[in-house]
Amino acid sequence: MHTRGRYSWLLRPFFVVFDLCVINILVFFFFSFNDQDLYFFENSFWNNKHLLFIIYTIIFWPLSTFFLKFYNVYRFTSVPHILSLLIKQLLAYTLIMYAFIGIFRSIDVQAFVTFKYLMLSFGIIGLGKIIGYYGLKKYRAVLDGNIRRVIIIGFSAGAQELERLFKNNKELGYKLLGIFSDKNGDNITGTIEESFDFIEEEQGIDEIYCAIDELSEKHVNDYVKYASINMINIKFIPNTKKLITKRLKTDYYNYLPVLSIQEVALNNGLNRFIKRAFDIAFSLVVIIFFLSWFIPLMAILIKLESKGPVFYKHIRNGINYKEFTCYKFRSLTHNSDVDYDHVTEQDSRVTKIGRFIRKTSIDELPQFFNVLIGDMSVVGPRPHMIPYTKQYAKKIDKYNFVFRHSVKPGISGLAQVKGYRGEIKNDEDIINRIKYDIFYIENWSLFLDIKIIFETVVNIVKGEKKAY
Repeated sequence: MHTRGRYSWLLRPFFVVFDLCVINILVFFFFSFNDQDLYFFENSFWNNKHLLFIIYTIIFWPLSTFFLKFYNVYRFTSVPHILSLLIKQLLAYTLIMYAFIGIFRSIDVQAFVTFKYLMLSFGIIGLGKIIGYYGLKKYRAVLDGNIRRVIIIGFSAGAQELERLFKNNKELGYKLLGIFSDKNGDNITGTIEESFDFIEEEQGIDEIYCAIDELSEKHVNDYVKYASINMINIKFIPNTKKLITKRLKTDYYNYLPVLSIQEVALNNGLNRFIKRAFDIAFSLVVIIFFLSWFIPLMAILIKLESKGPVFYKHIRNGINYKEFTCYKFRSLTHNSDVDYDHVTEQDSRVTKIGRFIRKTSIDELPQFFNVLIGDMSVVGPRPHMIPYTKQYAKKIDKYNFVFRHSVKPGISGLAQVKGYRGEIKNDEDIINRIKYDIFYIENWSLFLDIKIIFETVVNIVKGEKKAY
């Protein structure tokens, strides 16, 4: 049985440790530390200047490499790109080095010695990087190691070029398991529908490449969901005659552009931690100090007016189209066909208490439980009903619509505070909603989240025209 993951994930930590060893070992041979200059650390543990420098580099080397993406070298990365990364990191480390000298004044600095130290350090680091790069290529080509098992969906010109690239360049380490398309071709493994059975039966697929212009929105959604659930990379082969969208990250396999869902700010590791910590803290405050007594009160009011459950549970699309159960206070008469019909103005299905809680958006408050368990965020693109997701997708550029679902949906969002909420009466409504969602994803910050929360509260107090 094929085992996914293997050991390639160890390469990046190995090179981080290797590079830190190089810059810290060589500093012993090039610089003399002056103990008397560091007077404010006198008679302390930190008076060991070599130890202080090691701690300094352990902090600032990883930080600089993270922001410069120094270790983001992939099997399709070109050597010129690797050299450009080395030059950028050299400049960054030079600043880090001189910052240490300026702050602690603990090194007898000679410009030529510093130059020799930097050149030798980065010569060794660069040599290690190049040896690792070509060593992996040889390992893949000769020993069939470090292999990525892939399938291609579609048979466009770009898909066929990608097929040739995989087959003619064994050193890239791609094993093509099959090509699936509804078009006719000599190398076609099966139809697009048959690809889903193949994916289920074949163990250990690493990457799915989709010629997106050949697929229906349903197929795109299905592939994205499956890839997300099974931790498979999904990438898109664009129509090369069209302008490449900035909504998706573009990598070049030789001269062929391949798109993948962009690692947006909201999916960056540190930002994801900050946003998740804020979501948990904010939702706990709301649940403990407000919903703990408000839910029983709402239960009484809802039950007094109409029979049925207190909460309405409905299935929505979340991050990467993953379906989840979204909670709201029930605002319509029980057994209403709310799964398929938007509530309209003067809708007869809405109860009296329901009209009030919808007007004030109180019906959305149970979604803080969705936030707490991780299905939603306090702020993000609003999740649509599944039938409407499919309907709206036909009116929106596929790249933008996929990009919108690359982050968690929110209780409130930028589109909502700008007035694009509730019933969709025309194409302009959904187009503008997606426009604001995309802007939010591309420009996220914690301050923006707080600003949207504040504007949401203001709109609730003022009343919103489309809240019915």
